[in-house]
Amino acid sequence: MHDLHALQTRRQWLARCGSGAGLLGLATLMQDEGLLAADDAAALNPLAAKQPHFPAKAKRVIWIFVNGGPSQVDTWDYKPGLDKWAGKSLKEFDGTFENTTGFFQHQVGKLMPSPFKFTPRGECGKMVSEIFPKLGEHVDKMAFIHSGFTESNNHSPALFMMNTGMARMGFPGVGSWVTYGLGSENLDLPGFVVMSDPLGRGLPKGHAANWGAAFLPGVYQGTHLRPKGSPIDNLSRPTALTDNAQRAQLDLLKQLNQQHFANHHAETELAARIESFELAYRMQSAAPEAIDISQEPEHISKLYGIDEKNCGHFAKQCLVARRMIERGVRFVQIYSGGMENQRSWDGHIDIEGNHRQFAGETDQPVAALLTDLAQRGLLEETLVIWCGEFGRLPIAQTGEKPGRDHNPHCFSAWMAGGGVKGGVSYGESDEVGYKALVDKVHVNDLHATILHLLGMDHEKLTYKYNGRRFRLTDVAGEVLHPIVA
Repeated sequence: MHDLHALQTRRQWLARCGSGAGLLGLATLMQDEGLLAADDAAALNPLAAKQPHFPAKAKRVIWIFVNGGPSQVDTWDYKPGLDKWAGKSLKEFDGTFENTTGFFQHQVGKLMPSPFKFTPRGECGKMVSEIFPKLGEHVDKMAFIHSGFTESNNHSPALFMMNTGMARMGFPGVGSWVTYGLGSENLDLPGFVVMSDPLGRGLPKGHAANWGAAFLPGVYQGTHLRPKGSPIDNLSRPTALTDNAQRAQLDLLKQLNQQHFANHHAETELAARIESFELAYRMQSAAPEAIDISQEPEHISKLYGIDEKNCGHFAKQCLVARRMIERGVRFVQIYSGGMENQRSWDGHIDIEGNHRQFAGETDQPVAALLTDLAQRGLLEETLVIWCGEFGRLPIAQTGEKPGRDHNPHCFSAWMAGGGVKGGVSYGESDEVGYKALVDKVHVNDLHATILHLLGMDHEKLTYKYNGRRFRLTDVAGEVLHPIVA
């Protein structure tokens, strides 16, 4: 074994470090040219772009997370049967209903038709609620799912289920799995970005556990862009610190950390932290440019509704999302609404006012996003998802202004771009929209389909932890091939 003290002369130290620096430089050049083996490239940078399991239809994802639980029968799942059953008990329609919602047992009302008018839109003739005048123009690009169901009637576990495939915290988010499987196309920006409500209405229930990496290496967790103030901590370099000085500090820190990691390979968090320092340094120059929407031409700002009072806040986030994926970010998730009740799509009170408000905040920006992506030739390789954590009951939650309570038995969602068929609907709910009935779609199936469109086999995308190989879809999941182009 070498005498460690014998290696500390200046000449020997320079010789060893000089050789190491040269090899690191060579490895970096080889990675940039695609000459490293996949495992070697991943070891050098865990966010390096990786090949999918098979040719992908989509390269990136933008998920509009409709937080709080949108009502399927008031948005995309037209139910004329509700007029027929109006004023009758849900138990009369479905004998299995126990006359309680689980939360508001003294506010269980009768079956209630939608307060919104539905009209046929697009060449496919899709019946769309009046609260989506702009999005209705894009139905021929969308594949609708009307038979979704989940496992929890409560926000937090349902959010975890939709985001991680498990109804409890402690598992990686979809965006983390995607960046783990595919890496990122831009090493100067995070692979997975999350934006939350900018109007002070709070974070979704469960907060950062919805976009955490859990047992995956920390480098794959979502980067939350704060809605107010600096979007990311320490995004600007201290004025007293020059670029050369900061680079020298990071080089020394990286060298010391790597020496420690060489003898402690099990400390995966250290490896992630080493990379996070480097990513943070690169982001100081790349991120401000990516989120600076002032560079956009006036017609684009007008298209999104940047200056509109009711939707300007969400419009900015949708435009930032387009700029992010345009620059190689792999997965962007935008939450519409905040914590719960009237601060989100959680319309327990006044379903008409609640959904009209939040649809008004999102309709123009999301429609503009689809238009903008299509005009730039990005929609074909970008999967856009509109989905919340569950649906809502077709009965009224009684009160001065009736609302609707949670419903895990049925929800609607849509996807556009990224290899999905346009103008089609998959699955059916029952006559009043209470339960998924035909071609039922579990959350695992939704996740399997998302991964399939990105070129990944959900059964092969695994990570070994605590002696078991985990995956996003646990031990289930079927790809919805009828909606794949």
